[in-house]
Parts: sequence; structure tokens; C-alpha cells
Amino acid sequence: MTRYDAQPIAATAHKELRTTDDAGRPCVPYTATEADAGSPLRCCLRPIEPGERIALVSYAPLRRWAAATGAQPGAYDEQGPVFLHATPQACPGHVPDPDRYPFDRPGALRTLRRYDTRGHIAGGRLLELPADATTALDAALDEAFADPEVALVHVRAVEYGCLHFTVERPRTR
Repeated sequence: MTRYDAQPIAATAHKELRTTDDAGRPCVPYTATEADAGSPLRCCLRPIEPGERIALVSYAPLRRWAAATGAQPGAYDEQGPVFLHATPQACPGHVPDPDRYPFDRPGALRTLRRYDTRGHIAGGRLLELPADATTALDAALDEAFADPEVALVHVRAVEYGCLHFTVERPRTR
């Protein structure tokens, strides 16, 4: 099995979203409370801690990927809510853990939505994370990238539909 690189929101997008989100609304920072604790931050792929300056913004991951790659997702372009750090000083950036994926809580429901190079949906998979969530995610991503048409996978929470992280097809060496 392959270990894949979970990708957070790109630094450029993070900077832009701290001003105006992908729905055209201004960013409204606030201080995280106990109620926010544990929710996923998409800028550094870790849980929110009370007291952090965060914002809930609308993010269009496929639109931004398409702009960088020349894809034309058409109706597959969508946006949804994500939490991020509201100031650059507050975000340490993503530090990959080679032993696990972000937000891989056993019992959580995830959908792995596949996209082709045009940015069109090329299938998907529902996954309830077992005790060994890392191995299950490795296998599900292996399955996704076994299809040579798949260029990108969005790993999303089923309950809220929100994006947790993206995985791009590994480049061959």
C-alpha cells in the first residue's frame, strides 16, 4: 500500500480566504470556544483548540485546483464551509504525520470523491474508518488511484459534507 500526502489549503488560498472567502464574503475572525474545540482546521490539518483566532469561510477547493491545472469542472465546482486560522501568525502550517492521516478518528464516516483531469467526478467511495484508519485510508486511496483517470481525491466528512483534505495523484519517479 502507498502512503499518500494529505494536502491542506494552499498558503496562497489561505491568505486570500483571510480577506474574502470563495463566496465573496469578508472573513469574520473570532476566538474559538469549547464548542469549536476539535473541529478540523484546513490550513494546518489539526483540531481547533479553544482560544485560537479562527474563521469559518466558504472554500471552493476544486475551483482553485482547476485554476492551477486548467481543468474545467463546470457544474462540479462547489464551495463549502471550512475552518482556518484567522491570522498568519496563528498557523504553524501542516506538519505531516507519516504514521497517520489527519482527522482519522475510528468510527467516523468519510467519503472519498474522485475527480479526473477535467475536474469532473470520476466516482467515489463511502468509508467508515475502522480501528486501523490509516490502513483503510491507504487502501481506499490505492483503489481510487488504480483508475488511471483519477487525478485528485477529496476526503470529506459525511455528516457535514465538508472537505477534510485533498490528495493528488502521486507523480511517478
